[in-house]
Amino acid sequence: MADNNGADQAPKKSKLKLIILLVLVVVLAVGLSIAGTLWFLKDQGDDSAPEAGSDPAEEVFQPSQYFVLDKALVTTVQSQGRQRYVQVYLAFEADDPAALAATELHLPLLRSQLINVLAGSDFMALQAAGSREQLAAEMLAMVNGVLAQEGAPALKGVLLRNFVMQ
Repeated sequence: MADNNGADQAPKKSKLKLIILLVLVVVLAVGLSIAGTLWFLKDQGDDSAPEAGSDPAEEVFQPSQYFVLDKALVTTVQSQGRQRYVQVYLAFEADDPAALAATELHLPLLRSQLINVLAGSDFMALQAAGSREQLAAEMLAMVNGVLAQEGAPALKGVLLRNFVMQ
């Protein structure tokens, strides 16, 4: 009986050694492949990277700034012979603080022109899909036109914060 137990023990130890050896080989192979990949990528990155100071046109991220109109623009629009009301709260978006300062300076003129753009819209057309984006684009073009006449930088966008039709 003792001989049978000893014979069973010897093959298990050799299988355990074989499994440990295979796991070590696999881990070593994976580690070497990762190290080799990183080494090759590092060499490629160094060759293609431009030198510091050689590319002055590199663009730096500048977050947008906003100017929010506190008072809503309220006007009437025509709809099939009836007068309807439209109320819009706006915000102006710009990358340049000078554009927002010019917007604040010329705000009475801009409010008047924005109300004219809004009043010239058709009530039924404003209810259509995509019409609000088109209205914001028209307002942006008008505001940038006024700012260009005044010699100020242009805005990036006109944002509709709240839009109510009655």
